[in-house]
Amino acid sequence: MTSESPKAQEPTVHDHFGRFATAISSWLGSTWAFACAGLVIVIWAATGPIFHFSNRWVQVISIATTLMTFLMVFLIQSRQNRDTRAINLKLNELIRAMDSARNQMIDIERLTDLELDALQVNYERVKTAWAERQDKSTRKPVTK
Repeated sequence: MTSESPKAQEPTVHDHFGRFATAISSWLGSTWAFACAGLVIVIWAATGPIFHFSNRWVQVISIATTLMTFLMVFLIQSRQNRDTRAINLKLNELIRAMDSARNQMIDIERLTDLELDALQVNYERVKTAWAERQDKSTRKPVTK
């Protein structure tokens, strides 16, 4: 088995953002991030009486959470895209490495929905045929 590693290239802005998104999403998924978010809410709630529960006081948390949510959507999507791509590449390598596997399955994530539907119908037929064979093999002959 040969080791084929990609050629080293200069990091791009996309690479830097990918590392940033990975680091931030890892930290934001931690217990400490949750505790910090909870602490911010407790502090905000505690300052309510100081600001007489004014509209501005409500707007501060509303705007902050809206902006954080907006940014987090992009970080999470970036991380999910990267993870999905890595999983697909690993699966492609497994398909390529197996002699009995069909190489046509490599990169099927690029097929249209109609093509994927046709593949699914085919695999449903295979599953049904397998289940029928299992039923026949486990049935006991009826004796009179």
